[in-house]
Parts: sequence; structure tokens; C-alpha cells
Amino acid sequence: MAGTLSSLAPVFALIALGYLLKARAVFGAGFWDGAERLTFYFLFPALLLVSIGGADVKGLAMLPMAAALAAATLIVAGALMGLRPRLAGLGVDGPGFASLLQGAIRPNTYVGIAVLVALYGKAGLPLAAVAIVAVIPLVNFIGIVAHLRWARPAATTATAPGWGEAVVPALKNPIIVACLLGAALNLLGIGMPPVIGPTLEIAGRAALPLGLMAVGAGLELKAARDARAAVAGTAILKLVVMPIAVVVACWVFGVEGVTRGASVIFAALPVSATAYVVSTQMGGDSRLMAGVVAATTVAAAVTLPLAVMVAG
Repeated sequence: MAGTLSSLAPVFALIALGYLLKARAVFGAGFWDGAERLTFYFLFPALLLVSIGGADVKGLAMLPMAAALAAATLIVAGALMGLRPRLAGLGVDGPGFASLLQGAIRPNTYVGIAVLVALYGKAGLPLAAVAIVAVIPLVNFIGIVAHLRWARPAATTATAPGWGEAVVPALKNPIIVACLLGAALNLLGIGMPPVIGPTLEIAGRAALPLGLMAVGAGLELKAARDARAAVAGTAILKLVVMPIAVVVACWVFGVEGVTRGASVIFAALPVSATAYVVSTQMGGDSRLMAGVVAATTVAAAVTLPLAVMVAG
């Protein structure tokens, strides 16, 4: 347990540092938006492309791991959709339900990559790539469909994406593209070309610290306090129920060892700030979503070490 805490402490320390720097306005307001865009569009893709392209993935049960993560995501999402009428009776409206559903299944890939690298070293990057490719397009699809189904009346026809936009944005995600390109280079034995490979490797070193500080800078703790009950319920779904579902799915699909550990950890991640963007653009309860992102990020400092212990 002490070793796990010492590995994860720097991850959450950088998140806290980002929050403090933003709160004290050490940098201008535009700095953090630029830092997040740089990380999302270049630094993280560079890190993943170089690391996955040259990784040794022999002996890792990649397909069963992906199947377990996707199955658990579908089960949790399906169960919540089945409970929608009952939740409506408890006062959860359409926009609130769409945000709740998204908060229960959407992981923060920045934190996920950092945690898996902290625990498994470079071997954590291929595992993160499998989880990203298996989960991120799926949660994007579910999140957008949920907003189209339950929150669309609150969105204007000019701003609400259509059904055709439920999958394409996920496939254009630069992090997913980098994972797929790295996997192709690995499988084909091509490797990274001279000059380009070392350049991307150097750039990738900045991805984790800058990305984690950007996560902290985006936290809205007041939003979590304003909707305590709904935020707490959604946080339990994401940080407790989702990892349990993955544990069961790993058992069903025969996922063991390092891949099982990485699967459970990925399921126990806090919610991504992307969820807030989707809710804002598509008529969801954006205030609730901001609170869920903040609450799960803070709570994960406690729950993630427990998830590591469960994952073995």
C-alpha cells in the first residue's frame, strides 16, 4: 500500500499544483486553455505514438482486456438507462440524467496514462492505449446518444449534433489516432523514423506534467458543493460501481495479471473534463457535470489506491 501511495502521490500533487496556480492567477486565463490544447493535440499523441510503436506487447491479452472494458461500460450504461424511469421519479430530469450517465462511464485519459505509467513504467503505455481505444469511442457514442435522447429539448437544433456526429469525433480524436498509428508501427515492425522519433520522444516527456496540471486548473470545486447529492451519487457510480463491473468482466473474459490490474485502474479513473464540454454543447446539466468532474478527481486520490489493491 505504501508503494502504491508513493507512486500515485506525484500524480495528484501535480493536479493540486495546477489547481493552485489557476486559483492564484499565476498565469493569464488564456495560458491554461493553450496548455490543454497543446497537450491534447500534440504532447500526449507524441508520447503514445513513440512509446507504443516500440513497445514489447508479447504475452499481453490485449483483446480480452478491450472486451472486458467495453462490456463493463455497456453493462453500467444499460443498467442506468433501465433505471431512468425510477430516477425521473426521484427528480432527475432529462439533462441531469444525460450528465449522470456520462459521469458514470467517461474516464480521464490524462490521469489514466499518468497513473499506469507511475505503476507499470513504460509497460503501462500500451495498456493505456488498449483501454483508450476500447473505451473512448464507446463512451463518446453513449454520451452523445444520451444527450440526443434525453437532453435535446434543452439544446437548440443549431448546436445539437446529429446522429452522424456520435462516432466520427471520437475516431478523429488525436489520442486515439496516435494509439492506432503506434499499434500499426509496432505490428508491422517499422518503428519510428530517424529525427522524427527522437523529436516526438522529447516532446512527449512534457505531456504528463503539463496534462495533469491542466486537469487541476480545470476543476470547479464550488460546482461540486452546489449539487452535493447528485454529484456524490454519480461519483459512487464512477469510482466504485464501474471498477466492480470491470472486475467481473475480467473474470468472465479471463483477463489476469497486469492487464487485469490496468483494466480495473482505468475503470476507477475520475471523470474527464470532456464530459463538461459535451453537456454544455448538447443541453445537459453542465453545472452537475462540472461538479462531478471536480468531485471524482479529488475523491480518486483516495479510491484509486484502493482500486490498485483490488486489482492486485
